[in-house]
Amino acid sequence: MNATLRKMSAYAISISIGASLMACAGDPLESGLDPFAPSVFKEGTTTMPLNPPNKATLQPFYVSQATVFKFAVDTSSILIGKDGITRYIVVMTNPSGEQQAQYEGIRCDSFQWRLYGNLENGSWRENPLSTWREIQSKVPNRYQAALAQGAFCNFTTQEKSMTAILKALNPSNFTGGTQPSNSFGIIAN
Repeated sequence: MNATLRKMSAYAISISIGASLMACAGDPLESGLDPFAPSVFKEGTTTMPLNPPNKATLQPFYVSQATVFKFAVDTSSILIGKDGITRYIVVMTNPSGEQQAQYEGIRCDSFQWRLYGNLENGSWRENPLSTWREIQSKVPNRYQAALAQGAFCNFTTQEKSMTAILKALNPSNFTGGTQPSNSFGIIAN
């Protein structure tokens, strides 16, 4: 009887251990697949534009009283990426009328921007030193902040509606000079 009891006890223990191991296999904290953990940002592929900015779709936008530059975004170049990046061509005009065009991206979740490339002599040149940088809100030429706060972001979330972005970029609706707001002009408290 003693040997039978030991066999039954060993059998019960092995079933208990097996059940525990099976239960752990489905536990996201044990398997490393926590569905509530924040996802790691993975940037998608960025291809440089093929054409210079389209003069017919350049939309000027307000940046700040302190700037001497004029800014416009090519609305036909705006791409709402599935990776959370809104990419666009911006055209800057200095007081003497000279222009510079850049291809950039904005991340709303981290309030960062990236310079992908410049238009030089009619051709796009990729920026080999391109990195994500913090968007500066308190500088005169704060155009990334103006675009993020006035059109591309819904607070810290990427605006997914091109209609909402285009409506927000309309000079009578644009709220990029204030912060932070969403593309509908709603100011955060």
